[in-house]
Amino acid sequence: MVSETYQSKNVCVIGAGPSGLVAARELRKEGHRVVVLEQNHDVGGQWLYDPNVEGEDPLGRTPSLKVHSSLYTSLRLISPREIMGFTDFPFSVKKGRDMRRFPGHRELLLYLKDFCDWFGLRDLISQGCLPLKEWMHGRGKQMHSHIYRVPEPFADEVVVVVGTSLSGQDISMELVEVAKAVYLSGKSLDISEGLSKVISKHENLHLLPQIDCLQEDGKVLFVDGSWVIADTIMYCTGYSYTFPFLDTKGIVAVDDDRVGPLYEHTFPPSLAPSLSFIGIPRKIIGFPFFESQAKWIAQLLSGKRTLPSRDDMMQSIKELYHSRDVAGIPKHNTHDIAEFEYCDRYGDHIGFPHLEEWRKELCLSALRNADTDLETYRDSWDDHELLQEALQSPHFTQHGAQDFPL
Repeated sequence: MVSETYQSKNVCVIGAGPSGLVAARELRKEGHRVVVLEQNHDVGGQWLYDPNVEGEDPLGRTPSLKVHSSLYTSLRLISPREIMGFTDFPFSVKKGRDMRRFPGHRELLLYLKDFCDWFGLRDLISQGCLPLKEWMHGRGKQMHSHIYRVPEPFADEVVVVVGTSLSGQDISMELVEVAKAVYLSGKSLDISEGLSKVISKHENLHLLPQIDCLQEDGKVLFVDGSWVIADTIMYCTGYSYTFPFLDTKGIVAVDDDRVGPLYEHTFPPSLAPSLSFIGIPRKIIGFPFFESQAKWIAQLLSGKRTLPSRDDMMQSIKELYHSRDVAGIPKHNTHDIAEFEYCDRYGDHIGFPHLEEWRKELCLSALRNADTDLETYRDSWDDHELLQEALQSPHFTQHGAQDFPL
């Protein structure tokens, strides 16, 4: 709903990662007074690599860590750079930097720094500001992928990697080069063609079902009755939401990875629009979605738009939860979106453009390629026509010709 009134607010943004930076840009554009609190020495959030690690709960449930980033040294993007950029600031190739379509993590950090500098956001940022354990006594060690950086410390070890999704696949493909054996344990043995090819290629990489129990002598028992004696168990089981800097007196809570109640994954009805969350949804094309969230929040705070009533927002949340339950989607997957249509509907709240068809098709092309060629999809692709369509779109041509390796 559009309103004729206008207001300027004092707004605090927590974090100078992708969501925080685009939020700061949009809020300032709407005339709000903005300060960004960032705990690290520079912008980037998770994309600010830190070679240091620290002791933690191996299941990744430590509420507050000094080392924020979970990046490992070799990490590369899983999506092509063309679909990653904000709508008015393409993730372009720059000579002398990582020019690959699926660059390493440092290149995305440099993109975020470029974005920050181009829009003059640094003056808004105040840095250095903070607003399964039974096996622990046995012979093996446990860790979460949050503290993984390089494979060399696992040389000649037997490693059980728990989780067959993105980080589990990536890290396993590194560990097989140095470890004695790597056992990839997943909820399902129904894996992609690409992962199956990788496993068949390496004699020391094995797929096993879920862990049943852990024994003090280092033995790891699996639900099919098989077992191994492991030196290390590494949990590549994703990450949980936590907001140690925020006290809402229980109005917003995290329950089995569901942050709520949040209207459109963004606004707690009883505190909206004064409090909002950007970047909660997963399995989306992130940066354009963060940008649409930031625009909506900025316009709500300035009074250009209004939200539904508190009761209507709560009803919408209940309907979302009910539809998820009926579809058999577990609570901890509440924020897994995985559909372009939702991103487009979200943009409709503020008249934000729908995702371009080339952006959607490039995303799907990358997913298909990864599904069949997990080891090579970042460096070998067959979507040249889609790439050309993207590079000829206004998204890229608005800033002049770009140097892209084709």
